Amino acid sequence: MAWRGWAQRGWGCGQAWAASVDGRSCEELTVALAPQRLLGHRFNFFIQQKCGFRKAPRKVEPRRSDTGTSGEAYRRSALIPPVEETVFYPSPYPIRSLIKPLFFTVGFTGCAFGSAAIWQYESLKSRVQSYFDGIKADWLDSIRPQKEGDFRKEINKWWNNLSDGQRTVTGIIAANVLVFCLWRVPSLQRTMIRYFTSNPASKVLCSPMLLSTFSHFSLFHMAANMYVLWSFSSSIVNILGQEQFMALYLSAGVISNFVSYVGKVATGRYGPSLGASGAIMTVLAAVCTKIPEGRLAIIFLPMFTFTAGNALKAIIAMDTAGMILGWKFFDHAAHLGGALFGIWYVTYGHELIWKNREPLVKIWHEIRTNGPKKGGGSK
Repeated sequence: MAWRGWAQRGWGCGQAWAASVDGRSCEELTVALAPQRLLGHRFNFFIQQKCGFRKAPRKVEPRRSDTGTSGEAYRRSALIPPVEETVFYPSPYPIRSLIKPLFFTVGFTGCAFGSAAIWQYESLKSRVQSYFDGIKADWLDSIRPQKEGDFRKEINKWWNNLSDGQRTVTGIIAANVLVFCLWRVPSLQRTMIRYFTSNPASKVLCSPMLLSTFSHFSLFHMAANMYVLWSFSSSIVNILGQEQFMALYLSAGVISNFVSYVGKVATGRYGPSLGASGAIMTVLAAVCTKIPEGRLAIIFLPMFTFTAGNALKAIIAMDTAGMILGWKFFDHAAHLGGALFGIWYVTYGHELIWKNREPLVKIWHEIRTNGPKKGGGSK
């Protein structure tokens, strides 16, 4: 009886506590404290408290920017991950926050094209040796008994049937799929938001400019981007070559993110961005500029075709309107920056950057031929 009386008194206290919070019942409080459903998934950065004698978790309110745009505006897009507990505080000196990204963009672009030039040199040097190795391998295969149903042989056959462009972008697609899977790990959510989404109001500014290029939160977003990249891979690699394409793609991801930073700082509309759309827009714009009379079609409407030149004009017009009108579903500044960079590179950049790589290649050739000088010893 004593225990029963204690339990009844405890239950009465619980009822009194529930009724004293804004005059709402436990059921009403449970609904009020339920995390918002975003994108069809629940991402809880705290353990949801059950109705009882525990205190409700304190809600973190995002700080509004000067223009009145809060983080909720960016949660409406299915392409951006939820940032319930991540609060971005715009810098009191926004122009200063662009200095480090600017130097990172220039330095990374130079390193990318310099590395691509050295890569091309090494590739050309090894082709002769690979040619003789291939002849030897073919001769050994002719005298060696063939295995039936060899899985490795089937994989090699599939790989050899791909074009140079398709083989080049396979690694890029694999990296995007890996990062997409990492987004599904709850314990990595904070790390992914910190390093794989780009935002000029974040504490980490430079590395996300590259990592966010390989980051997709929505499966549809990733599938659409990778399909476009796969479709244009053969054309762009035939125009530029494997090494130059990789330098262009990686540089385009960083440059488009820098343009996005500038747009966000100029408008005060801070928020996270991610995806390979900026880099893919560079590829698309480069191909459309180089082959303006090529015929393109929409994935779901293959019966309607149009020229590549008209498609590029429509894309630039849409992204320009999106920047002016403040549309938030896509990062239109990144799209526009990537498209303009692609047009500039195939028109002027190839002559200014890639065709002036000879001094660097000569220096590398001297290093590879002579090797480091060894001191000491007699001749």
